[in-house]
Amino acid sequence: MANFFPRWTNWVPLKAFVCFGVAGAVAAGGVWYYFTPKFTRVGYMPIQPAPFSHAIHVGQLGIDCRYCHSFVEVAAHANIPTTQSCMACHAQIRAESPKLEAVRESWRTGRPVSWVRIHKLPDYVYFNHAAHVGRGVSCFSCHGPVNEMQAVWQDKPQSMSWCLDCHRAPEKFLRPPGEVFNMSWMAPAGVSQREAGRKLQKAWGVNPPSTCGGCHR
Repeated sequence: MANFFPRWTNWVPLKAFVCFGVAGAVAAGGVWYYFTPKFTRVGYMPIQPAPFSHAIHVGQLGIDCRYCHSFVEVAAHANIPTTQSCMACHAQIRAESPKLEAVRESWRTGRPVSWVRIHKLPDYVYFNHAAHVGRGVSCFSCHGPVNEMQAVWQDKPQSMSWCLDCHRAPEKFLRPPGEVFNMSWMAPAGVSQREAGRKLQKAWGVNPPSTCGGCHR
């Protein structure tokens, strides 16, 4: 019987299998590496209804985080500032600024400002904000240098692996509770962060869970 195909075609199925395998591995690796919060969330900076500069309010004016985020020490979730908090100052300061029209509209109507949420954990993750703040985890550790931000962006991935890095070595991040809201705090001269953190970890009995049940309840 005549052979209608050249001899080299015998290798086509094997070559196709290898090519598809390599392409599949590259695609899977790309998804695994790039489709993570480190690349999809870090740097997220949405346009807000009214511009708010933490660099001015916190960095220049020295307003404490708790003036606007008034429940961060006692609540499971950090609160968004109320319109009343804004208007306590802006009823007199820059009261006619067009940039604050959304805030004034909220003040007139009683409807909250539609702020765009930036930091959001999945519903299946248990996270208690007060528990972290109350044991010396600073705003800076999770949100970055907010006091320098003209507009807030997501500075940390806040992924599971990122959380576990802290839970497995909390001494790298702990600071005295009185310095939690001091964005410029550093360990005392001659003392490393790890040394200071270990003392605080022991004094407070900080032993964060690193098992599934700690955050997935």
